[in-house]
Amino acid sequence: MVDPEVHEDPEHANEDEEEQIKEALSRPPPANSDFLPLPWKGRLGYACLNTYLRSANPPVFSSRTCRIASILEHRHPLKDPTQPEHPTKNRPDKDQPADVARGQKYVEELGLANARDVIKMLKWNDKYGIKFMRLSSEMFPFASHDVYGYKLAPFAAEALQEVGKVAAELGHRVTMHPGQFTQLGSPRQQVIDAAIRDLEYHDEMLSLLKLPPQQDRDAVVILHLGGAFGDKPATLDRFRENYARLPQSVKNRLVLENDDVVWSVHELLPLCQELNIPFVLDFHHNNIIFDSSKIREGTKDIVELFPSIIETWEKKGITPKMHYSEPCPGAITNKARRKHSPRVMTLPPCPQTMDLMIEAKDKEQAVFELMRIFKLPGFDLFNDIIPHVRQDEYKPIKPNPKKAAKKGKKKIEDVEKGDPIPPMLAEEELSMGGPERRVYWPPGMEEWLRPPKRVVKKKNEGEATPAKKKRKTTVAAEDVEGEINGVEDAQPPTKKSITKGVARSTKRKAPPNAAPTPSPSHEGDESSLGDLGDEDEEIVPTGPKAMPPAPTRTRSERVGRVSYNEEADEISI
Repeated sequence: MVDPEVHEDPEHANEDEEEQIKEALSRPPPANSDFLPLPWKGRLGYACLNTYLRSANPPVFSSRTCRIASILEHRHPLKDPTQPEHPTKNRPDKDQPADVARGQKYVEELGLANARDVIKMLKWNDKYGIKFMRLSSEMFPFASHDVYGYKLAPFAAEALQEVGKVAAELGHRVTMHPGQFTQLGSPRQQVIDAAIRDLEYHDEMLSLLKLPPQQDRDAVVILHLGGAFGDKPATLDRFRENYARLPQSVKNRLVLENDDVVWSVHELLPLCQELNIPFVLDFHHNNIIFDSSKIREGTKDIVELFPSIIETWEKKGITPKMHYSEPCPGAITNKARRKHSPRVMTLPPCPQTMDLMIEAKDKEQAVFELMRIFKLPGFDLFNDIIPHVRQDEYKPIKPNPKKAAKKGKKKIEDVEKGDPIPPMLAEEELSMGGPERRVYWPPGMEEWLRPPKRVVKKKNEGEATPAKKKRKTTVAAEDVEGEINGVEDAQPPTKKSITKGVARSTKRKAPPNAAPTPSPSHEGDESSLGDLGDEDEEIVPTGPKAMPPAPTRTRSERVGRVSYNEEADEISI
């Protein structure tokens, strides 16, 4: 199958895009209706993933998967079978013999973990007024694979039956939607065989839920017809032929949906009426792919087909459902409009009792958005004002470290008492939103789902660090100590200190063109500091070449206190 998004001709891509933009700008605006199905009596749902529970600790989701390489790797035993598996410290040992059953058990455990988390998701949905959800097709990885595939019974029968029990008690509707590569109209037999295996896997999973009769009929499997392969009539004939090969249990669940690439409503609805297959209307896809000779773009004109669409469901006694999503703002071309917006801002003009699947990136948050905007039933069950501070997580508890006992003293207590351990949350309350039900986050505020990350600020260049401050303080203390010792021990001032003080004092009194005045120690007199002169003696500046080396003094020589009087421009001893 050729994917129109991947296999593009780079030479003509820009030309096609320009033509699409011209066509989009020339067409009239969509004929959207002002009608809203209020008061709402149907069920709003989301697909596969709960963004709030996925960010919980521990995470709750039903799409744990793996690679085939991981299955082959886990056919070997762990290096230390007595310890749990670790990503680096305790991996499978490939030097030991492999066992197919061991690798199969590994992938089955992933599926069972996914099934157990579905129960938590259903209870969470019921707590906040959501009664409709699409189960993930990846719940049991590679279950429909031609080589590594497997049946769900008996190992998953008990876990799935528990899921169905919870769904039945809560009145929750569940559906499934295989991927884009499950096609019954493909000309390749390999693709057809894989599609049939995949549909049988979905049917087995929904059948093992053991739902009540009406809920079991409502648990449908939505399918796209797929590509046209250059000949739409031939593709429709192949679909009819392969549909007849399906088991009856699969036929009872299979429904068709219009897509946003090839097949429009007017092409699929007659096929569904012919084969007695319910038809799922996707409003967003209908706004991209439609028959302009029969219907104009928009949601209002499609209302005329509602009786025919709903009739395909009532023939089998199944509750009708529709799909709704919106393109991202600013999208013009059909290719750009295919991308779903993170949330939707309105409701389509569907019947008030319709089960509506909201296909948006923000999943349950998009449902909350509609509930909040239109005050739909359940909008008062979640808090949409205060940012969430998660209190529904299991956080590791770090006890206070033991204090080492001092030598020579009797040890009173063997263990230091730590902080009181907070009470553990009950399993049914885990990841349920906390006491204040803060499970909604406004658009663009994803950080409400999880605590903020600790940000390490980079220090500015030249900014004093604690180590630099300590080193600077130590140097200053040594200078002060040296000055005090110089006074008490009658040590002579250093060459640097005398030069600095005298240079500072003589610089003020010197005329503008005068040469700098050297320190007394730099004069030609080789006498001691005590012979510098009396108070009235003028210091005569001399050139730097005439300055002899500074005189040295032994520790035995004693002098009095040296005073620097800058205003008087003199040095007294």
